[in-house]
Amino acid sequence: MGDVIKEENGTKRKASEDPTSPAALKRIKHDESVDAAEEKKPVAMKPIPFPEKPAVIEERNGEIEFRVVNNDNERESLIILTGLKCIFQKQLPKMPKDYIARLVYDRTHLSIAIVKKPLEVVGGITYRPFKGRQFAEIVFCAISSDQQVKGYGAHLMSHLKDYVKATSDVMHFLTYADNYAIGYFKKQGFTKEITLDKSVWMGYIKDYEGGTIMQCSMLPRIRYLEMGRMLLKQKECVQAKIRAYSKSHTVHAPPKEWKNGVREIDPLDIPAIRASGWSPDMDELARQPRHGPNYNQLLHLLNDLQNHQSAWPFLVPVNRDDVADYYEVIKEPMDLSTMENKLEADQYATPEDFTRDAKLIFDNCRKYNNENTPYAKSANKLEKFMWQQIKAIPEWSHLEPEK
Repeated sequence: MGDVIKEENGTKRKASEDPTSPAALKRIKHDESVDAAEEKKPVAMKPIPFPEKPAVIEERNGEIEFRVVNNDNERESLIILTGLKCIFQKQLPKMPKDYIARLVYDRTHLSIAIVKKPLEVVGGITYRPFKGRQFAEIVFCAISSDQQVKGYGAHLMSHLKDYVKATSDVMHFLTYADNYAIGYFKKQGFTKEITLDKSVWMGYIKDYEGGTIMQCSMLPRIRYLEMGRMLLKQKECVQAKIRAYSKSHTVHAPPKEWKNGVREIDPLDIPAIRASGWSPDMDELARQPRHGPNYNQLLHLLNDLQNHQSAWPFLVPVNRDDVADYYEVIKEPMDLSTMENKLEADQYATPEDFTRDAKLIFDNCRKYNNENTPYAKSANKLEKFMWQQIKAIPEWSHLEPEK
């Protein structure tokens, strides 16, 4: 059943229909000198347009279809899996080709493919569901390079979410994303914060060096293919409620003083601005920068560090349960997620403060671990990378320690 909005006069309408109540009026221009009756003329507000991606339109028109396949020895399934294998091998050049082929054809894995007629594969996702554990691992995800501006990636993920919810007990996805894929997965609802208990997934999914593990937890009552329309309907309902109590939809004509040309005036001389409660202090407050002058550059540097292939030991605090004596040896622990929180809280007044914490991470690692361990080697590589990045910023070049 569609969403229903109740008008002021008691009648009801569907959210997709044009609103007709006085509360849902289009913006009305008026001047202080115009007639009051003229000012109150209602103008029906048009529904908010819903922009559809080319992928959605192409699927509706039958130009593409989404097929779920696995290695069942059927001819069409093998053709689609081979097409997927070729795309993954081309789009993921750092992955061994035989490794990709082995997993795509593995019978414990499923794939959802975007297929154009006749059986031309333009993208897809290979995943492995773990029955009884309520999660699936996304192993490969790629779209052909010449098809990446049509919204295929987002539409593909929505299809996958709806399919696994309808056909299994899976409610969570885990994946290892490389530096180039993190942005895509974030847009699809994935986060670097892993809330699933380690006992559920640890040892079940493949660990990729240099990859960032990400999680997406699905909502049971959401149909992800309709999520865009659902949010649009919610927006329309909220705006209709606001218009019933607010005059923010009213647009005022320019001041009379500007009839003979625009000139500087005091904003408080305009009745509507004065009635809104605006003050110059509010304007000054709104113009103040949200973060310090070094925030953007430090954030960029921190993201580079987090996405580096040697950052895996330093992404989160050391787990006391895994390393019992760590906090007895290391009295001032530090990690990249803590640095991210401090950066967002504006606790790095200068780049020196930032590099001091970063160096603390590397020094702690070398203090606790032998120099021949993978941890110490990762610390050396990541620290070297950090100083290279800093050296590229002229105003920060003095921070690099002398050799």
